[in-house]
Amino acid sequence: MSDISDENGETDEIEEEDASEDAASGDGDELGDDTIPNELPAEEEDTDKNVQKHLEVHDATFEAYFPPDVMQEVQDAWHIFITQLNGRDAAGEAIYAAVFDAAPSLQSLFKTARSVMAMRFMNGLTSIVSAAHNAQQLKTSSLSLGFQHLDLEVTAPRVGIFREAIVELFEMELGARFSTKAKLGLQAVLNYSGGAFIYIRREYASRIRVIQRSWKTANKSSTDEAGDQDAEEEDKASGEADAKQEGEEPAVTAETTAATENHTAKDVQARWESLGGAAANRPHGTCASSVASGLSASCFVMTFLDLPTSQGHASTKTMATKDGKAPVKVPTTFNEMFLFNAAVMGFAESGWMTLVLDQFHNIVTNVANSYRLQEECDVLTLVLDKHEGQVHLSEFKAASECTKASPSACILVFQVPSSARVVKAVMLSSLRSLVPKEWDSEHEVAWNWLWENVERMLKSHMGKPHSQEKALERFISGLSPDDITILRRTIYQKFFQVAPAGQDHFKQSTTRLYFIADKIFEMTMEMFHSPRMMVEDISALGLRHVGYAIPTELFAPFVSCAVEAVRTMTTDEVAEAAFRWSLTLISKILVRTILEGSTIVMKAINTNQAKALKKAVSIAPRSKRAMELLNITVGTQSISPFYWAIESGSLECARAMIQDLLTIRADRDSYYYGADSLFTRHPEVVQRLCAVAPQLLWPLLDGLVWRSRQALGGKRRVNYYVKNLVQDLSGNFNMTLEWLVERHDPKIICHPAVVIFADLLWTRLAQYNFLLSRCYFLFSLCVFIAGQAILGRTDGSFEERIGTFCCRIFIYLGSMCRLLYSQIRLLYEDIKTGAIERVYRIPIPAYLLNPQDFGNLMLLIILMFMCAQEPILHCLSHTEEFGLFNLKCADTSHKDIYAVFSGVAMLLYWLLLINFSIFSMQISAFVLVCGRVLTEVFLFLLAALFLLVSFATAIAAMNHSLKDFSRIDKGMETLLEMTLSMYPNEALKEVLTQSVWVEICIVLFTVLISVVFLNLLVAQLNQAYSLVHEDMQGYARLTRGSIIVSTVEAVSRKRWATFLQSLGFDQRLEFNEGDIGLAGGIQVFEPANTNPTTVETVRRFGGSTAPGVPWPEDPLDTADDDRLEKLEKIVVKAMKTITDKKGGSMGTGFSGVSGFPSSASGSGMSSGAGSSDSGGRGRA
Repeated sequence: MSDISDENGETDEIEEEDASEDAASGDGDELGDDTIPNELPAEEEDTDKNVQKHLEVHDATFEAYFPPDVMQEVQDAWHIFITQLNGRDAAGEAIYAAVFDAAPSLQSLFKTARSVMAMRFMNGLTSIVSAAHNAQQLKTSSLSLGFQHLDLEVTAPRVGIFREAIVELFEMELGARFSTKAKLGLQAVLNYSGGAFIYIRREYASRIRVIQRSWKTANKSSTDEAGDQDAEEEDKASGEADAKQEGEEPAVTAETTAATENHTAKDVQARWESLGGAAANRPHGTCASSVASGLSASCFVMTFLDLPTSQGHASTKTMATKDGKAPVKVPTTFNEMFLFNAAVMGFAESGWMTLVLDQFHNIVTNVANSYRLQEECDVLTLVLDKHEGQVHLSEFKAASECTKASPSACILVFQVPSSARVVKAVMLSSLRSLVPKEWDSEHEVAWNWLWENVERMLKSHMGKPHSQEKALERFISGLSPDDITILRRTIYQKFFQVAPAGQDHFKQSTTRLYFIADKIFEMTMEMFHSPRMMVEDISALGLRHVGYAIPTELFAPFVSCAVEAVRTMTTDEVAEAAFRWSLTLISKILVRTILEGSTIVMKAINTNQAKALKKAVSIAPRSKRAMELLNITVGTQSISPFYWAIESGSLECARAMIQDLLTIRADRDSYYYGADSLFTRHPEVVQRLCAVAPQLLWPLLDGLVWRSRQALGGKRRVNYYVKNLVQDLSGNFNMTLEWLVERHDPKIICHPAVVIFADLLWTRLAQYNFLLSRCYFLFSLCVFIAGQAILGRTDGSFEERIGTFCCRIFIYLGSMCRLLYSQIRLLYEDIKTGAIERVYRIPIPAYLLNPQDFGNLMLLIILMFMCAQEPILHCLSHTEEFGLFNLKCADTSHKDIYAVFSGVAMLLYWLLLINFSIFSMQISAFVLVCGRVLTEVFLFLLAALFLLVSFATAIAAMNHSLKDFSRIDKGMETLLEMTLSMYPNEALKEVLTQSVWVEICIVLFTVLISVVFLNLLVAQLNQAYSLVHEDMQGYARLTRGSIIVSTVEAVSRKRWATFLQSLGFDQRLEFNEGDIGLAGGIQVFEPANTNPTTVETVRRFGGSTAPGVPWPEDPLDTADDDRLEKLEKIVVKAMKTITDKKGGSMGTGFSGVSGFPSSASGSGMSSGAGSSDSGGRGRA
């Protein structure tokens, strides 16, 4: 919003200037004198008078102009002040302390936390000082801040107190660097803003409240109307009190009352019966009463049922009719009522009205925010420009105008406008119908005032986006690669010259900076193409900038420099204007998003200090404390401070956030625990921590365990709040265990919280299913043993041959075919999902990396070979000679190959049975240790093979007559027998006596293999075991965890529901006897000496139990070093104050610039702020 005109408050209009820019736009200097209203007096000719005028608070006018050189001094002093105090946060704290100490009588107004108020002081003062050089920007900034102070009684003396406190703080901190010109300018700017706050509150407070209250009522559903009737009465009473305070009695005209009474349900029902329930759009005589203007017009009636089905909504009321007629649906929300009225009044074909309606809520709810209102109107202008067809904004107003019918009426009577005068006479029909009890002339004036100003803002730029879009597209597409490079370089060169501080934030490579510049031009074009989608994308980008801690003051010079760079590349004024307007809108959205998302929690995250985070979150209401750490929402976009802390590397803050969320706090009424909030906001938090910050997993799991400080009977009560680890938000199996198994960390899997819920899943659910699934395999092994090792050894009786045949047929059909189906299914799933891994560049399905599945594949292959070589099948043609199912017909070599396959298959069966070891953690751990040390054994065997080959070849090359070493293979066999002590002693003596050289080789081989390598193997096994022993339980639990995951996923939903019900997560657990605590956990009793606990982990607080009150300061959070740090700050501040006082004569004797007498300072400071002097002296 810009120009609120007329000093007498008669017109009370909000005018949108096409050339106006706010503090975020930054290119007001390109607009020249157009940014200064024409009605300003000749301030430029006498700058001294302008500053002198505003050394007192003026609330009769809203116009001002300050000399640019004076405002430059103010801005320089402001930047020096921030630098002097080492940042914006410290500067805000100093301003808060100065104002708070200077005005003891106003301390009751400081209801918000200190850190939040300090941040608001900085944001507000920064926007005012940054816009001080431009009258229109300063006016807009003051307007926006003024609407935020409508609930505070701002007076001239109070403004004086604030002004004097701030000026005195600047004098103390800056000393001689705070010039007289800067001092006078700062006083003038603060007085102007304070006067603007008073003016806005006097002229517009009642209208804003009326609009907000009526809009809230209009958007309530019909089911809430009865329950909220008392609240509406209270709102109305408060509104009347406000009106009386401003000297305005709430006026309810006789016409309004009569019209409301006439449109009762009885009258409407009578009209409906007279029509016989017929559809509308038929004339119904003359109206019972005309609209407030008293103009005559023809009347029509129409039922909501006659509207297209797309316009009906489920929230409409339904009124039954007589004679079995169809029920009549009555709209009960603003959108429904608006569409209904638009159709009745002949505007159903105006599709652009729906576009306005989609954004109308944002417009109304931000009526007190001038920047946001202008932004919404700019975006709506772009949206309307995309509409095909003509747009008549007056129709929207006409469609909103109405009768004063009750919302329960099933037939609404509308005035069909016969002239423009009728359109103006009837106002905001939909709102009248939805707020019939409260509607009066004050509502008429307020809503007329809002829509006229919105219409003016829209019309100021209506029709321009289309031509600007074409011009900008033509300009960008016409740039050559060299031109683009020059344009990129020019933008950053100008920006770094204007704002050197920007170099600290653009520290990336040149290619990255060029990429950012290209994205800027892409966004300016996309803003014209898809405005609403771009608003969402820019909001998300702004939230990321919150985490980058980008100062909003840098957006203004960046926009200006970008516009100047574009101006050097084109002479097309339309393209330049399009780029300036689009980039300005983008910067407005970014600045707004950053300011709304820059909470003190996000600022604390940027410091990565746990102490700062605790201080930031300590002011949050106890009922909203968790969400302060988990969610920041701006519009439809949101960001998680917790996730941002992890992604930005602020792990100290992330750890502190986890500990704060999972700390149980309690008052007399309730317990507060953030576990449910954490897992509701971030169901995949365990997966994220496993991937990005595994060091935070242990604090997270620690927070899910509560141990009692008291031990009874040698036992200690322990509550494990593992509900969110077992089930997800939908009640299904949570993937937490799967994520932890994939992490493959043997330590985190042994955390007590993980152990308790994994054992619950195993003992109550997975164990039985796993045993059933493996029983079939165990039965197959028994059948295989019977058919291969017991019955199939000899050709026995006919019954034995029948038994052998049956066993082998079962293995081939029941085991081999089952394995084949399983392998095909797993292969298909991996190919379908693309789960292909490469081992030594060979593509392998991912399932084969599981030893169990790989062993099943090997067993399948061996069984297929056995089936191909099965002797019983080969002897079926010789049944007459040898009998049925005999084994004599096969030749010896054929039987030997089958026997080898049979032996290998037997070993594989037994190896695949090893996973039965997971029933015992000790046995499973032993099996895993054996697997770990096999690597060392393999290395020993490799070294032994190397010695065997080398010494066998060496001995074979010597001149001797030994038969056992006549060939290389026989020599290797002989040396292997010697290594295993299987070689006969007589033969060894013969070998040693044959040749000295052979004897030397054998002795050397024996020493190496038996003394060196075997002892080295023992040492390696010992070291490998010591490394694995510490984590063998963890690896065993990882193995069991993978089996639990695969088994539970196959459990039926009914059995899963029964399992969840048996856990009783909905029952609250006791902390101590009689102290009923929180639900969502499992309670166990452990030995008291297992985990000694001497400190009560539940933080209990007295005092108020209201959910909206922050928690009192916890003594446990105030460490000794924090106290010493506070004492140190107090001493340093006192020493600085003493030093400044000693050198104060230099500062007070500093002469001002010509034209600014020193006496003016004293006169201006004392005016209108009698109480400020005493407050200032008291603080000093």
